[in-house]
This record gives sequence, structure tokens and C-alpha cells, in this order.
Amino acid sequence: MSSSAPQETGRQRLWSVDEHLADILAAIRPLEPIELQLLDAQGCVLVEDVTVPVALPPFDNSSMDGYAVRVADVQGASEEFPAVLTVIGDVAAGSGELPTVGPGQAARIMTGAPLPPGAEAVVPVEWTDGGTGGGAASGMTPASAAPEGAAGEVRVHRAAEARAHVRSRGSDVQAGDLALAAGTVLGPPQIALLAAIGRGAVRVRPRPRVVVLSTGSELVQPGEPLTSGTIYDSNSFALAAAARDAGAIAYRVGAVSDDADTLRATIEDQLIRADLLVTTGGVSVGAYDVVKEALTSVGGSGSGGSAGSAGSDGSADEDVAGGGVDFRKLAMQPGKPQGFGSIGPDHTPLLALPGNPVSSYVSFELFVRPAIRALMGLPDVSRPSVRAVLKADKALGSPAGRRQFLRGRYDAESGTVSPVGGSGSHLIAALAHADSLMVVPEEVTSAEPGAELEVILLG
Repeated sequence: MSSSAPQETGRQRLWSVDEHLADILAAIRPLEPIELQLLDAQGCVLVEDVTVPVALPPFDNSSMDGYAVRVADVQGASEEFPAVLTVIGDVAAGSGELPTVGPGQAARIMTGAPLPPGAEAVVPVEWTDGGTGGGAASGMTPASAAPEGAAGEVRVHRAAEARAHVRSRGSDVQAGDLALAAGTVLGPPQIALLAAIGRGAVRVRPRPRVVVLSTGSELVQPGEPLTSGTIYDSNSFALAAAARDAGAIAYRVGAVSDDADTLRATIEDQLIRADLLVTTGGVSVGAYDVVKEALTSVGGSGSGGSAGSAGSDGSADEDVAGGGVDFRKLAMQPGKPQGFGSIGPDHTPLLALPGNPVSSYVSFELFVRPAIRALMGLPDVSRPSVRAVLKADKALGSPAGRRQFLRGRYDAESGTVSPVGGSGSHLIAALAHADSLMVVPEEVTSAEPGAELEVILLG
């Protein structure tokens, strides 16, 4: 928990955004490393330096389809006076025993094939007649028409310098070089490098398993018909997608009705596959806000041990519901009601977010995404932010003492940000067209056009 105590608002402590985030991160520990096969390690964070065991490429090889030659044999070659060389055979990628190129000789060579002994350069097939006796060739004769060991002549129309079109051994990386440093997130290029240097498995921190569930008897799954008083469940889809975007493996649970026993049983069932639990809805003060009620006993004696489960004076907060989950109010808009703690025998972290769609998503970006990145062992857990000039037709109002997060469109070229939609926490359409969040500080009640704001980039 932050060393500075949350504000008092009557009988309820009011936490700042920074205090709440610090409390979460203080309780999150990176997942234990495991060894995974390469494709299973995609998206994971490397926990060890990987050095190169062998040079890459491991041998001199051709970067072109053409002919391996000695430089002296093609010196001064031109279309009028071509160098005529005896073809002694083929060298294909993966060739084992190689022919030796002697004076006046050439070997047909394919891209990636090892440079044969005696050869000093490669002339592209387009610089030759391709062994046909005609003009400039446009490609190699198929292997079936010029089998390995086939004799013949090739006319070379241009000279070549030493090492022309030859990829030198170790020109990519040398043996003993650092291939990838610990802390690297393994994407497709990194997986390719590991495979190229012969690593079939690596030690990584696994991608966190995040279970997302929304609450509310009014929620209907997309694709089903709406009835009176119902709406489609968008939160669980949005947060599961956001969890994947953050690097997690996300499991979306269908909406749970406003029944504490049902919710409690659902959460307990999900603990077996969760490194982090995220709920949305049911954290305010309504009569049917059942997340608080359900979490008073979920996980039994395993609850507890969460950061922030006690007040700054060491006594239990009045708004603590359950041994390990603290429901609190934050000095922010949207997203004032929040819950955080740990549940179950393994003290699985749980973040309870408000149910309004924009409140839920903003809360995810501010608190859940950093928790996921911390579980992965990454040093940079939050989205990048920039300073930008507000471009708007009128001033943006903001409540005193609250840090407001408004949807925006950021223009990097002009260094400006423009509001998208209003401040309502239910405006999903505006969120879909935003690429950033504009941050209005707690002490600012009116952000005038031209003011400089912090902008959190969502892309």
C-alpha cells in the first residue's frame, strides 16, 4: 500500500489512482519460470540470456541462384567476350559432398547452398546464358533437365569480385554472441532466431491465465434474443480481449446472475485455472451488487493476505467484504468503485471492476493490465503516455478532487488530442473510436482548449 494514507470522505477512505495501483503491484509476484517448447513460448518472457552456440549462417553460402566460380576465370567477361566455363555439377541447399571448382570450371549453385571448395564468388544466372548457348538467361534450368553431375558449358557475361553474392559464415551472428537477453518478450522473430540457433525449448515466465466474468441478471449473451429489461454482455468480451492484448491467456465466463451463491460457486470453480481473476459489476452500493456478498466467504480459509486489506492505522477497513478482498472508493472518474484482494488456497489475485462498460475498460487499462504485465515479470507494466495539446471546441469539465479519464483521438503529427464522445460511463460507441485516454488531473475542474494534458496511448 502507498505510504501516504488515502483521503477520508466521511466514514469512507478515498484512494487515489496511484495508491490503488501501488497497492495492487505490491501484492503481485511474477509467475514461476518453466521450460516450454518454442511455439508454446510465444508471447512469454525469457528469464535467461540465450547465447549463440554456433555461427549463423554456419557456412559460406550463396545468396543467389547462379554459378560458383573462381574470380580469375571471369575477369574481363562481357556479352561480346563471355568467359566460357565447364560446368562440373550442381550444388543444392543441403548438399553434403561438394565438388571442387578448379580453373576454368563452374558449379551450378542454388540460393542457400554451401559455397564449394575452390569457388570464390557466385555469378547470378541472369549474368550467364544458363548453359543453353543462347542469350542472357532468366532462370535456372530445372534440376531434372540438368541432373547432378551433368557436364556442359556456361557462358558468363560479367565479371565478379571476390565474395560476390556470398553470405559469409557468421555474418548474422557469431558463436558466443548474445542472441536474446533475459526479459525479452518472445514474438515470431525471436522464435525464428531461437530455432535458427538450434534451441528447441527455453525457460520463460508463462503467460498469465486470466479468468474474466461479468455479473448481472440483465445480461444476455450476444446472438441470443433480448427480452424486456435485458442488455447484451459486452464487458466480458471486452476484458477478455484486453487481457489477451496485454499478453495473457484469457478465459471468458458467461455472465453470472445476481445470486451470491451462484457467483461464489462459479468463482471457486474457476480458481483451478486462474493466475488472476477479474470480475465486472456488483461492486457499488446497490441492493443487487452481489460481488461483495459473494466474496465474503469464497475460498474459505484461503482468503486473506491481500495488500490493502487493512486501513492505514492497521485496523480493518469498514468497506472490506471478505477476508482478502477490499472494496474501496477511488478519486477517479469513471471507475470510482473498485475491489482488490486475493482469494482461494493459492491466494489468487482478484480485481473487481465496476459494471459500466467504459468504467470497466478504463479500470482494466489502469489496474488489470499492469497486474498482468507484473505477473509476466515485465518492468514496464503500464501503457505509454505522452503530453498533447487539447484540441476541442469548448472546455472539458471535470469534478474537483477526481482524476478524470476521457476518451480521445491522438494525432502524433500535430501533437494534439481531441475528445471522442461525452464523459458518460455507458458510451461504448465512443470508446470504440478512441485510441487514447485524456487525463484531467484532480486539481483541474476545467480543461481549456490549448491546455496540455497527459495522454495514455491505447494502441
